[in-house]
Amino acid sequence: MSLWKTTRTWGEMIKFSHSIFALPFALIALMWAGATLPAGRPAVGQIALVITCMVAARSFAMTFNRIVDAAIDARNPRTAGRALPAERISRGQAWAFLIACGAAFLTGCGGFLAYENPWPMRLGGPVLAALAGYSYTKRFTSLSHFVLGGAIALAPTATWIAINPATLGWPVVMLTGAVALWIAGFDILYACQDIEFDRREGLFSLPARIGPAAALWCSRASHAGTIALLVAVGRWMDRGPAYWVGTGIVALLLIFEQRLVRPNDFSKITLAFFTVNGVVSVVFALAVFADLWLAQR
Repeated sequence: MSLWKTTRTWGEMIKFSHSIFALPFALIALMWAGATLPAGRPAVGQIALVITCMVAARSFAMTFNRIVDAAIDARNPRTAGRALPAERISRGQAWAFLIACGAAFLTGCGGFLAYENPWPMRLGGPVLAALAGYSYTKRFTSLSHFVLGGAIALAPTATWIAINPATLGWPVVMLTGAVALWIAGFDILYACQDIEFDRREGLFSLPARIGPAAALWCSRASHAGTIALLVAVGRWMDRGPAYWVGTGIVALLLIFEQRLVRPNDFSKITLAFFTVNGVVSVVFALAVFADLWLAQR
C-alpha cells in the first residue's frame, strides 16, 4: 500500500496520465517516418527509444514546472493540494527526480547512435531547455499557452528526426502545427479556472488578460486551425478513408469540447480538458494506424 501510495503521489505530480495527449502523436510520426525507411517500418529498438525519450522528457518538463511554480501553486486554492506545496514530496526529491529524468532522456537520445543517427544526441539539450523554458512564460506573456503547445508539439518533429531525418518535410511540420494549436486551445480552456487568481498574482494567462469570452474565441480559432492542418497533411500525404474518418471524429470531438465551456460556466472544464482530449489523441492515432495498415494490404 505504501508503494502504491508513493507511486500515485509521483504520478499525480507529473500528471503521468496526461502522457496520452502527446505520445500518440509521437507514435504517428514514428510510423510515418518509419514507412520511409528501407524496411518500411521502424526497428523495435527505435520504438523503445522513442517511448523512453517521450516518457522521460514529459516527466522532466512537468517536474520542472512543479518546482518553479511551487510557491504559486501553494497560494492557489485549486492547486494547494499538489504534492510539492503540500510537502508530500520534498524539493530535494523533486530535483533528484528531475535530474534522473533528464539523464534518462539524454541516454535515450544517445541510443540512436546505434542507428547511425547523431541528431537526437545533438538536439537533446536544446529540447530539454525548451521544455523547461515554458514554465517561466506565463510570468511575462499571454502567449504562454502557445509556447506550451509548441513545446509539447516538439514530440512528432523530434520523433521524425530520430527515425529518419533525411525525409523530414512538410507533413511533420503540419502535424506539429496541428498539435501545437490543439494543445494551446485546450490549455486556454483550462486556464479559465484561474482567472481571478491569475489577475491577483499578475500572471499572463489569456483568459485573465482579455476575459473568458474573448479567450474562448481564441481557443476555438486554435482548434479550427488544428483541423485545417490535419486536413492539409492528409491531402499532402494522400491518406486513405480511415484517416479522413478519424479526422472527422476529431473535428466533432473538438466542437463538443468547445460547447462544454461557456464564459460564465467552467464546471465542465475537467471533462473538456482530460476526457475529450484523451479521446481525441487516441482516436486520431488509431485512425492513422488503420490507414497505414490498409495501405499495406
